[in-house]
Amino acid sequence: MKQLMMIGFGAMAREVLALLPEDLSLQWLLVPVTSVAAARGQVAAGVQVISDIEACNGTPDLVVECAGQGAIRQHGEAVLARGWDLGVISVGAFADNALLDRLQSAAVAGRARIHALAGAIAGIDGLAAAKEGGLDEVVYCARKSPKSWKGSPAETLIDLDSITEATVFYRGTAREAALRFPANANVAATIALAGVGMDDTRVELMADPGIERNQHLICARGRFGEMKLELSGLPLPSNPKTSTLAALSVVRACRHSTASLLI
Repeated sequence: MKQLMMIGFGAMAREVLALLPEDLSLQWLLVPVTSVAAARGQVAAGVQVISDIEACNGTPDLVVECAGQGAIRQHGEAVLARGWDLGVISVGAFADNALLDRLQSAAVAGRARIHALAGAIAGIDGLAAAKEGGLDEVVYCARKSPKSWKGSPAETLIDLDSITEATVFYRGTAREAALRFPANANVAATIALAGVGMDDTRVELMADPGIERNQHLICARGRFGEMKLELSGLPLPSNPKTSTLAALSVVRACRHSTASLLI
């Protein structure tokens, strides 16, 4: 049986744990030092709950991050330098070029791989394939309810409590979106990595009081033809700010780590 390390233990991580494939076992849980005691009471007795990579008592077959961009900055290099493959859901962290360079250097030195997970969006495989033939344009539009933007810089750009219709509050590049909205724009960074890059991917962010689901739209054109992919996603019941599909993309990465046939 293969062994898993999970970084973070919020709503997403709990969903992943509940759906782990039978041939992958959670052996290590990495959380902030202030959360160690609480986490120990919520996982099986055999799981080692730690707050530092140095404390790991074995070798994971896969490490998955479910904790936000800060966790990638704190632990990513240490994981990769040890030769452990790392699945990243907070892909927006890669908008920081210096961080990405350090992570890639650590991966090369440790002979490990970084897996940028699709997260809350679909169609990343098709977009990445289209890139091989040349892409002329990629545009990503995200439309979410005002409550989904609470706690983000959107609050300083528009009055989220008083808008009565769909309102665009940001237009710019994927890099800027991922850096300014770290909890909401990981998808923009993922699309950028699969397509025309952080600085050439155009992004539009919108608050819409008339919807409850997060809506994502990717428009791309190039040598392959044209693509328009629209997705309406439901949040996890345990956390309205966490996409169910994002959690399921982590589960898929876990399944891939043990499967003989990959799709």
